[in-house]
Amino acid sequence: MVRVRFAPSPTGFLHLGSARTALFNWLYARHTGGRFLLRVEDTDMARSEPRFLDEILRDLRWLGLDWDGEPIFQSRRFELYREKATALVSAGKAYKEGEAVIFRMEKGRTVEYIDRIHGRISVRTDDIKDQVLIKSDGSPSYNFACVVDDADLGITHILRGDDHISNTPKQILFYEALGLRPPEFGHMPLILGPDGAKLSKRHGGVSVEEYRRQGFLPEALVNHLILLGWSPGEEHEVLTLGEAVRLFDISQMGDVQARFDIQKLRHLNAEHILRKKTEELLPLIKPFLEEAGIRSGALDEAFLARLIDLYKIRIKTLREFVEKTDFFFRDDFSVEEEARKKYLSDPSSSGRLRVLADRLTELDRFSAPEIENVFRGLAEELGVKPAALIHPARLAVSGKTSGAGLFEMMELLGRDKVIERLRGRLP
Repeated sequence: MVRVRFAPSPTGFLHLGSARTALFNWLYARHTGGRFLLRVEDTDMARSEPRFLDEILRDLRWLGLDWDGEPIFQSRRFELYREKATALVSAGKAYKEGEAVIFRMEKGRTVEYIDRIHGRISVRTDDIKDQVLIKSDGSPSYNFACVVDDADLGITHILRGDDHISNTPKQILFYEALGLRPPEFGHMPLILGPDGAKLSKRHGGVSVEEYRRQGFLPEALVNHLILLGWSPGEEHEVLTLGEAVRLFDISQMGDVQARFDIQKLRHLNAEHILRKKTEELLPLIKPFLEEAGIRSGALDEAFLARLIDLYKIRIKTLREFVEKTDFFFRDDFSVEEEARKKYLSDPSSSGRLRVLADRLTELDRFSAPEIENVFRGLAEELGVKPAALIHPARLAVSGKTSGAGLFEMMELLGRDKVIERLRGRLP
């Protein structure tokens, strides 16, 4: 049975690179019917904090990744590491240097293994110095603790970033010295920014939490991360976790560095928003309304559902929904200044809006079709194109030059609010 692991360090938030590592390990386990385990690498007692671990586990759950069994903590296994290191000293494969234990590197050998992503990799031991197993403070080195834990957990495959390639030959030698069979290794190219540099905050954010706060759906972030290193084919560009589990093939993982593209992520997010039912989007959008000072609990849910229906085809993030619909919730919305000069400063526009307000007041039924009939009928009567009424009216009622269909938008705003704003925006 395939047994893989994700080993976060609770010294910071879950970054995109680590999230992708967790994701591919999870996909491999679920595709093969194997197990996905968690090991918490908290040997750095000074920097490890429970709040970071809580955040990492919450982000994993948010992404849709579950794990098998309880996480193990390296901080609780120091005695085991020291016991294994002492056994190597007794076998003459390591030596003590003060309180530290050092692995004796055998020279003149070649360590060779088949990387599941890069193919054959060979390293000469002449290029590797003696390795610390236990530090002078009694804590284990990263490489030694990894080997002891992975062997103890029965890990069969290790999928991780390219930055660990230099660690692998050292770990293989530790397995050998302990009389253990190494797992298979696969090293994924690191994620780069659009400019080809290492992904950093200047590319728009590096932690999962940042993207959640920006209004991205977990389905979209997972979708984009999946495509950074693995391709299920162009016909599967937009896919769910379930579809990815079914299609996943580790042999299709690429060995070239992938570039994180925020515009691609926004496109995928828009696609996943469209796939969701309105009732699914409702509870996801409410926190963003609350953050903007809009008491979602006081809103009529039927009204909010209709508003989401109007705008979900027009937004790329959940946060954009609030930005694009603020005028539905408050009267002190801002008006695009250049558009104000263009559409509302002309006396002829003011006169048309005044007549338009009067005609809309007379409507028996304030519905989108009836509102549209008034616009088109008045435009024909005045000898102007409908746009001469539509653009200034849209700006007067919303402060924006784009958005949902004007007539549907006005219907949802309601007659009184529309009339008030059309007349209130007159010079």
